[in-house]
Amino acid sequence: MSIHLIGVIVLAVVFVLGTARPVNIGVFALVATFLLGITLGGESVDELLLGFPADVLILLVGVTYLFGLAATNGTLEWLVERAVRAFGDRPALVPWLIFIFSAVPTMAGALGPAGVAMLAPLCLRLGEKYGLSRRMSALMVMHGSCSGNFSPINGLAIIALSAAEQNGLEVSGTALFLGNLAYNVGLGVIIYFGFGGRRLIAQGRAQRSERTQRAERGQRALATVGAAVAASAAGNGQGSAAGSASAGFSAGGYTELIGHPKTSIRIDQVATLIVIIGVAIAALVLDFDLGFVALTAAALLHTIFGKRFDGAEKKIVWSVVLLICGITTLVALLQRLGTIEWLGEGIAGMGVPLLTVLVLFFVGAVTSAFGSSAGLISVLVPLAVPFIATGGIDATWVLVGLCISATVVDAMPFSSVGALTLSTAPEEERPQLFRFMLVWGAAMIVSAPILTWLVFILPTSL
Repeated sequence: MSIHLIGVIVLAVVFVLGTARPVNIGVFALVATFLLGITLGGESVDELLLGFPADVLILLVGVTYLFGLAATNGTLEWLVERAVRAFGDRPALVPWLIFIFSAVPTMAGALGPAGVAMLAPLCLRLGEKYGLSRRMSALMVMHGSCSGNFSPINGLAIIALSAAEQNGLEVSGTALFLGNLAYNVGLGVIIYFGFGGRRLIAQGRAQRSERTQRAERGQRALATVGAAVAASAAGNGQGSAAGSASAGFSAGGYTELIGHPKTSIRIDQVATLIVIIGVAIAALVLDFDLGFVALTAAALLHTIFGKRFDGAEKKIVWSVVLLICGITTLVALLQRLGTIEWLGEGIAGMGVPLLTVLVLFFVGAVTSAFGSSAGLISVLVPLAVPFIATGGIDATWVLVGLCISATVVDAMPFSSVGALTLSTAPEEERPQLFRFMLVWGAAMIVSAPILTWLVFILPTSL
């Protein structure tokens, strides 16, 4: 039995044990990395640790620490309160606003993890405020982010198009962007109606109807009071009282309609907002490392306003950090052992172009679910060159299908995007959301290669 086949079996065993037993999958993954690397890989412990994702650790710790502070001192609640007042009685729009908000950073050039890290806590809290299913909110965040992955200025698009050009392939960047966008918007529609969209539409209609009826009752009551005051004042010269009564009733009615009065913002909350905006600008515009910037900002805030942030460091999601770092370390070992290259060579030797493309899409989906989408795309594109060169299959659509298959699986909880989204859930809900994301991600691994093959490859090769 080859070391590559053993590696695949070990990876499968890690996931079976991690889901069947109450032990963090990251623990099993690190143990497997040690045993496989030392015994069959012939690596030292120092070499094994080369695959440990220190950058991901800093990213997860820094971001969850910063937004833990914002949650502890009420800044996130203040923002959500303002958003609720702005959206009013239109809950049916909220999932799509979450989708659009999450798409903006990636369309503007940021990689998915950076955008999700900054927006997921606010978007999921907003969804919670409107009674959205946490599953719907999480999926809208992740696939909204994925929808902008291949905009002309996004790093993933540049990597994919550069890899194709270096291997002599002529592909359309516009088709890549629009194809990926359409696929994720389609998923957004499925998510919307599959996880409560109809209920939100009905809820919005009911709220608007109730508000209209309350306004009409208020107007009738106001007219009655005004008439009574006017009649009373007519005999004793106090006509101005009617205006005062009307004004008082209108103010009270308006307050009743919009809910409780606005909460004033404190100085520590103002500072938190300024820091979060500064971190976003530093990471998304100035291209500083998001993890270190967020960690530095969080430490500064906590030092200055210590009493407002008691217990905030407990919101760092160490369980998710262990999960992601363990899996990434194991996958990095398998990459060093040449397992992906072994799979690619096996695919290239199949000799049936249409079937080869489908298998390549599956390999991209499976391996990207546990590794770096950017790194994998740069590896898989050259593997596709030999059979694209034989003719009969358009290189553009191969690239579109491959890129979609390799990125929609970011909804898996093992990717950076998935892990950051998972980390925003309350601790008691995290295991349930993890299992749901695992099932949804598995569905993406199966469906994306098949659907992209049927939509983009089969019609263009007939």
